[in-house]
This record gives sequence, structure tokens and C-alpha cells, in this order.
Amino acid sequence: MREEIMNAARVLRSGGTILYPTDTIWGIGCDATNYKAVEKIIQLKNRTERKSFIVLLDQPEKLEHYVEKVPEIIWDLLPSVEAPLTVVYPGARNLARNVIAPDQSIAIRIVKDVFCQRLISYFGKPIVSTSANFSNEPPPRIFSNISKELVTKVDYAVNYNRDKINTMKASMIIKVRLDGTYTILRN
Repeated sequence: MREEIMNAARVLRSGGTILYPTDTIWGIGCDATNYKAVEKIIQLKNRTERKSFIVLLDQPEKLEHYVEKVPEIIWDLLPSVEAPLTVVYPGARNLARNVIAPDQSIAIRIVKDVFCQRLISYFGKPIVSTSANFSNEPPPRIFSNISKELVTKVDYAVNYNRDKINTMKASMIIKVRLDGTYTILRN
């Protein structure tokens, strides 16, 4: 695991893209603060419309660096939810502008998966996470389900947990407002 984390972080630091196992499904990632790296993913996935990305962090305490104001409810909500939870926050900051939604919000998930936590911690920045598939294809739960063409287009494919079938589905997504109210976007 350690060698794969070091290899992936080296690629991320150079502005490259990676295929990696997340806490939900296999994902394509890059440095979420690097505009050019994010553009690579947009081109790679053949995204035609402007969709925002999910960003992964390893610790809730880091939220305050990437969100102008973290609603108080989040500090109670995050530790109480077992399943992967992505929260859309208002007031994104310190991220590449092409990661941030047009309304200045950002979707962030605090990962509980050990590999992801260690990779993000070692890299020292948030990582983009988008499903490892071309637009309009099903997301892969195991490495062998990823398109061979896609594998050749990323700069590095992590060689860890490739045979593990991930039983998690995509994360629940909620959009939180500064007053603490929220809306469920995906269950």
C-alpha cells in the first residue's frame, strides 16, 4: 500500500491523473487545486456539460480551508453517518475554479477508507473523485470493469485492491445551507 500511495502522490504532484480505489467505487482523480489537472479529467471523461466534481478529504478539520463557513450541523452529522456521505457546501475556496460549481458550491466527502485517507494525507491536498468511466457508462465497482481505453488515458493506475469488489454504492449527497438545513440530492 505504501509504495502505491507514494507513486500516486508523485503523479498528483506533477499535475497528472490517477485511477484509484475510493471508499465507494473506482475513481479518476487529480489535484483538486490544479486547474490544468482538472481540465485533463474533463477531456478524458468526454464531459460536454459543466458538471461539478466531488472532492475527497481525509479529515473533517480540513473543511475550513476549502469552505468559507462550515455549518455547525456538519460537526454532528459527519461522525454519526456510517455510509459514505458527500456534502455540497456553499462558499468554496482554495480549489481550482473548474472544480467549483457555478453557484460557488463544492461537493466534499470525508473518506473513511484507509487507502484514501493515507493517500490524501501523504499528498497533502484534496483529490478530485469522479467515477472511472466515460460519461453515460456505469461506474466500476472492480478494476476489471474499467474500460481499457480509459486505463491507457490516465497517467497512473493504482495497483492496490484491483481484485476487490466494492460493495459500496455511490455516496449519498446532501446540499447544506449556512443555517444548517439541508436537502438530499442523492440517496
